[in-house]
Amino acid sequence: MSQTAGAGTGTMGDAEQKHMTDTLAVGSMSLLASRVAVKKVRDDDIKQFAEFEVAEQETIADVLMSMMDPSKATGKPNPPSESEARKHVPQDEQPTLQKMEQMEGKEFEMAYVRAQTEGHQKLLRIQETYLASGKDPAHINVAKLARGQIKEHLQLLADLRDDDDKNATTGRSSRMKK
Repeated sequence: MSQTAGAGTGTMGDAEQKHMTDTLAVGSMSLLASRVAVKKVRDDDIKQFAEFEVAEQETIADVLMSMMDPSKATGKPNPPSESEARKHVPQDEQPTLQKMEQMEGKEFEMAYVRAQTEGHQKLLRIQETYLASGKDPAHINVAKLARGQIKEHLQLLADLRDDDDKNATTGRSSRMKK
């Protein structure tokens, strides 16, 4: 087992390292897609989801990075730059992100909601896998908090998809507009 400085016990084992690496990989993809969505999306509810997702993923990336290097922990947010976030996205996911960046309008919105749903399902599996075997109290607590947010986001995404399906058949939105 590799041992690296960690937040809760002073060491970070393989399970903690895998949890952090996998969470940063999937979370960075979500962050980058959401940053694009904030600029491109016209639907108010999807745009709001994207804004919340940017804030959440910037925060979790900051927390995880400070757990790897406690000297980076501060009371001020330290979100990853575009290039820092891209470093965490697996090579096989880069084309998906690039393709989404080229999309516009409803095509982009549908692809964004679909990608967020798939990403959040992956994130949920990552947290649950770690919670089943993790030992470090700080990592366990981060995974518990993340799991709750992920489940909430999966429900919000389901509502966005369901509403989009209703729009396609009735031409009306069931969502309340601001």
